[in-house]
Amino acid sequence: MFKKIMKSGSRKPSRNDAANDPMFGFDPPGHMVVNHASRPSPQPSSPATTTTKQPPPPPMHSIEPLPQFKDVPPHDRQPLFLQKLQICSFHFDFTSPSKNSREKEIKRQTLLELIDYIQSGTITELCQEEMVKMISLNIFRSLPPASHENTGQDPSADPEEDEPYLDPSWPHLQLVYELLIRYVVPSDTDTKTAKRYIDHSFVSNLLDLFDTEDPRERDYLKTILHRIYGKFMVHRPFIRKGINNIFYRFVYETERHNGIGELLEILGSIINGFALPMKEEHKLFLIRALIPLHKPKPIAVYHHQLAYCVVQFVEKDYRLADTVVRGLLKFWPVTNCNKEVLFLGELEEVLEATQPVEFQRCMVPLFRRVARCLNSSHFQVAERSLFLWNNEHIVVLIAQNRSVILPIIFASLEKNTESHWNQAVHGLSSNIKRMFMEMDPELFEECQQEYEEKQAKSKEVEEQRQSRWRRLDEAVEERERVGGEDHMITS
Repeated sequence: MFKKIMKSGSRKPSRNDAANDPMFGFDPPGHMVVNHASRPSPQPSSPATTTTKQPPPPPMHSIEPLPQFKDVPPHDRQPLFLQKLQICSFHFDFTSPSKNSREKEIKRQTLLELIDYIQSGTITELCQEEMVKMISLNIFRSLPPASHENTGQDPSADPEEDEPYLDPSWPHLQLVYELLIRYVVPSDTDTKTAKRYIDHSFVSNLLDLFDTEDPRERDYLKTILHRIYGKFMVHRPFIRKGINNIFYRFVYETERHNGIGELLEILGSIINGFALPMKEEHKLFLIRALIPLHKPKPIAVYHHQLAYCVVQFVEKDYRLADTVVRGLLKFWPVTNCNKEVLFLGELEEVLEATQPVEFQRCMVPLFRRVARCLNSSHFQVAERSLFLWNNEHIVVLIAQNRSVILPIIFASLEKNTESHWNQAVHGLSSNIKRMFMEMDPELFEECQQEYEEKQAKSKEVEEQRQSRWRRLDEAVEERERVGGEDHMITS
């Protein structure tokens, strides 16, 4: 019995025990003592303690600064680099500025030293691996709830009116991002080695961070992802697919994402580098991702970047102009005037890159929509649609196809000159009528005559309608007068 008790008391340590032992993994350097409050110290194993309650965590100890790289001999700098990475792997609570202020400053200074060190020369593979681990521990984290989730406000509210959330840990995060940039950007970085650590998982986590509300962080993420796309060719299809998935989720599920504008900026540069003839994959991306991005309400936040990407496609391959114009018409806003003004601006940019053959394919549905915009009671919509005639390339396209376009828009121009409440719209409509009259007097006269005939006919129809109502009123009066006798009314 005594031998059994002795054997159970001196059991072989398990793998979990070994992981908690300071002999395994990183050994804390002699210049500092580090301990996480969340990590319990190894406890002697006994049946009584394992079945009751957990021991209280040990107190948080302080971090002591390490010597600078210049103060140690060259052969000791790699171990020192690893020790400094260990200091930078610890997180601090930034919700309270006074808490651990000394340790926070030590970490900040250590990050600055690491940035200077990797700029001065190459680092070994082991150091690269541990550095990427440290960077991942710092930047890959759960993002705080969106502002509308915290305040309980309507999630459909305008995101432009939201106050951006500024991460209190930014003094450390910024330096970690600077370290990552210094690692990814330099031309002397060995891509074959770096891609072992900057892998698909790393890139996927980077893409997830684009939903942060902090605009400073999104700006760094934009630069880093763009550099990764340019340097690591093996990741290019994966990055495009990841951006695709974010767009799909945004358009068809949430309509809430903070980084759409930054992702579109990256794509603008990527599209600019597409080789010709354009791959079918890229055309499908335009049709399935970029054009549907015109649908969500918060388009004003990212419309400038979206329009740039769409125009890049048309400039690369003019045959896509018809697809783009019809896509815009499909998602054209009906009740949102501000969004309509944005669409008209983008439409002008697309038409400026459109060739005559492609223009002829879409001009009929296009100018039917323009005609409705010309008659908009919102003066900015009407005015912006009239500004299309200020573009010389568009005027040339319209002049070449005036026999089709003028009959579509003539009625709208005439109504504006007759009755639009805004003087600027009235004046611009008159100028465009004069332009068409000088361009083709016979066509203008024909459209004028057709318009007058339609007006006369509609006036006649209105008079007939009023006449029927009068006869109906008279018949009702007659019925009441004779005491309820039914009369048949003939038209």
